[in-house]
Amino acid sequence: MKYDLIVIGGGPAGYVGAIRAAQLGKKVACVEKERAGGTCLNWGCIPTKSLLRNAELYHLLQKRAADFGFAFENLSYDWAKVISRSRSVADKLAGGVEYLFKKNKIDYLRGEAAIAGPGKVTYKTSDGQELVIEATHILIATGAVSRDLPGLSTNGKTVVNSHDAMILEKQPKRLIVIGAGAIGVEFAYFFNAFGTDVTLVEMLPNVLPVEDTEISVAIEKSLAKQGIKIFTSAKFVKAETSDTGVRVTIEGKKQETLEGDCVLVAVGVAPLLPKGAQLKLDKKGYIEVNDRYETNLSGVYAAGDVIGPPWLAHVASWEAIQAVEGMFITNREPKRVKVYPGCTYCQPQVASVGLTERAAKEQGLKFKVGKFPFSASGKALAVGEPEGFVKLIIGEPYGEILGAHIIGPEATELIAELDLAMTLEATFEEIEETIHAHPTLSEAIHEATGAAFGMAIHI
Repeated sequence: MKYDLIVIGGGPAGYVGAIRAAQLGKKVACVEKERAGGTCLNWGCIPTKSLLRNAELYHLLQKRAADFGFAFENLSYDWAKVISRSRSVADKLAGGVEYLFKKNKIDYLRGEAAIAGPGKVTYKTSDGQELVIEATHILIATGAVSRDLPGLSTNGKTVVNSHDAMILEKQPKRLIVIGAGAIGVEFAYFFNAFGTDVTLVEMLPNVLPVEDTEISVAIEKSLAKQGIKIFTSAKFVKAETSDTGVRVTIEGKKQETLEGDCVLVAVGVAPLLPKGAQLKLDKKGYIEVNDRYETNLSGVYAAGDVIGPPWLAHVASWEAIQAVEGMFITNREPKRVKVYPGCTYCQPQVASVGLTERAAKEQGLKFKVGKFPFSASGKALAVGEPEGFVKLIIGEPYGEILGAHIIGPEATELIAELDLAMTLEATFEEIEETIHAHPTLSEAIHEATGAAFGMAIHI
């Protein structure tokens, strides 16, 4: 079978790229070895948000019901149903992607693909057949997988990764999480909310180390207040596992031994490379691409996590669209990602876009900082979520938004306004002159903008 495009991988880069090519009138096949939607939809972004919603509700009803005038006796939960709800959400959306393939007349091929040569892809079907398909263009969108720690290989029971953690049949009483990036923090919040004794270990000085330092310090204090034990600037030394638990030795200011029913390894991801192709890789093992997302092999392109950070589903989708439009639209010059939001869905939520304050200082930029606390927001107080703040980094002398950082209620939704502002190169005056509805959480963005120049009204 001859195609205009074969996409290897059906995740956020793969299925989006396939659909965009089909919209452009191209004959497309997408080869996926597991299920449409990839890691994000089946084992990442979507099911984890389902789990976190359960955790948020349970924590709210258990710890703060009295604040809202409610009382619950013998409040309980069904662990199996918590897990099964997340799986059903993922299954429904995976079915939705499969429907989109059918709607857009994309051949959805199940099997593990390999690049057999220029314009040729092989894949093995479930019954063992090896088939060959051909295309003018190939897009690699195979994504990434959880990375193991040397000396601590996962076994699915006492040593788990994020995939395993979503389907644990029995809730652990004690959990050690190694790695306090977005994945580690989200799982720490989830298990802690349901009563698991959680210890969070991070090698760098702060949790969520890629975030603005003020945000990292604030979320660390909040998680500690919720009962999560946190060790920062602490390196993993060794682990001893048994059928019933694990002992982890870490070294920070001093060496300590932590005990738990299991340990969750959340130390990042590694690229999942397709077989067969002699692709040029960067120093960290990710596929190198040029400004058109083309690899060193003519006609072979790559997008998403397999080409390296940022490892975000929305960036992967954006990159795939850029790559496909560059392939098939005359005079279309693809773009490389510059402005994008990052989100962590614990409570309080964390979201950001652009430069941190420390990065702006390191670059020698002139800027002002505007901050507004949710404790001064009428809407935040009304909904009982006064924790956190909005922080803006505003350049001088032109007033452009260099970075935006939010910790607090619906931060992951609020960040879109600032992402758009940076994409449009809006200045602080334009945000300041935009009327924000009252009462809303978004007013905090308006107030933070004014605060940088002494114009905020409510602080």
